[in-house]
Amino acid sequence: QVQLVESGGGLVQAGDSLRLSCAASGRSTFSSYAMAWFRQAVGKEREFVASRRWSGGTTYYADSVKGRFTFSREFGTTTVYLQMNSLMPEDTAVYYCAARPNGGSDWAYWGQGTQVTVSS
Repeated sequence: QVQLVESGGGLVQAGDSLRLSCAASGRSTFSSYAMAWFRQAVGKEREFVASRRWSGGTTYYADSVKGRFTFSREFGTTTVYLQMNSLMPEDTAVYYCAARPNGGSDWAYWGQGTQVTVSS
């Protein structure tokens, strides 16, 4: 069973940076999976932030984070990251890591989330 554990959230000021981590486990390799970050602010629906296949290729970003956030993975591990720069108050949300087999339509696996709060 795939398990995802996020970490790295916190309280920062506008303009600061944070790096979120997502440790994936339950498989010896995730090369046939895609990974994603989503976020959900209070009173709003969960929204897509970024995604990419574990094996590489194009990384997709929401327009609201393009140029500020970077999705990466650490080779030799089963950890992915979301580097968030130039944070704004509207980035305040619970951030979730998600995974699905390549070609799947639904994000089948989710982490518990990590809170990011950006003060103005």
